[in-house]
Amino acid sequence: VMNDQRKVMFDQRLELMKAEDVAETVRDMRAEAIELIVERHIPPKTYAEQWDAEGLEEEVRKLLALDMPVREWVAEEGIAEDDIRTRLEEASTKKMAQKVAAYGENTVRMVEKNLLLQILDHLWKEHLLHLDHLRQGIHLRGYGQRDPLNEYKREAFDLFETMLQKLRETVTQVLSHLEIRIPEPAQAPGMALAGAPSGSGAAAARDDTMTASGQAPAGEEGAHGKVARNAPCPCGSGRKFKHCHGRIA
Repeated sequence: VMNDQRKVMFDQRLELMKAEDVAETVRDMRAEAIELIVERHIPPKTYAEQWDAEGLEEEVRKLLALDMPVREWVAEEGIAEDDIRTRLEEASTKKMAQKVAAYGENTVRMVEKNLLLQILDHLWKEHLLHLDHLRQGIHLRGYGQRDPLNEYKREAFDLFETMLQKLRETVTQVLSHLEIRIPEPAQAPGMALAGAPSGSGAAAARDDTMTASGQAPAGEEGAHGKVARNAPCPCGSGRKFKHCHGRIA
C-alpha cells in the first residue's frame, strides 16, 4: 500500500514541478476547501434556521482571511447553500487577484508553486509516519471475520484521502493569509514570507524535502514509472486513475 501511494505522489509531484505555474491547481484546491467548510456548517436538506452561520463565519476568517457577513447572508429570504458558496469563492478570488496586482503575477506564481511543494512534502512525511503506525498496530486489533490486510488497505486509503484534504485546506489557508515582503537592498536577496498562521504546516514544510526513503527527490520520476490515465488508481480505490488521484486537487 505504501509503495502504491508513493507511486501516486511521485507522479503528482513531478507534474507539479514540471508545470510552468500551479495557479489552476491552487484555484481548484481553494474551491474544494470552501465547499468543505460550507458542508460542515450547512447540513444537506436543512433550513437556513438550522445552519451554523456563526461557525461558518469564523471558519471563513481562519481559512480565507476574510471577514464576511455570513450571518447576514443567512438571514436573507430565499438564500441557498450555493449562494453562500458562490459568494465566498468570488470574495476569495478577488482577494487573490489583489495579491497578484500588489506583488506581480510572476512573484505570486513562484510563491504558490514553492509553498505547494513544501506543504506537500511536509504532509507526505507525516502520512508515512501514520502509515507505519497503522501497519505496526493492525494485527493487534480484532476484526472478527474481516481480513486484517483488507482493513489495513481501507484505513490506509482513508488516511491518504485525509492527507489530500489537509493539503487543500493548508495551501488555501497559507496563501490566503500570506503577505510578501520584498527585502531592502541591504538585506539578503530573496523574499520574506509573512502572515502564514501558526500551526498551518507551512513553517515546518519549508525545510522538508522528499528523499528516497519515501519522499520524492526533486526532479526525479518515481521508480514505478508514470501511471496511465485510464489504468486503475494505485491507491486501491478500484477507480480509474484519472477519476481518482490523477489530480492532486
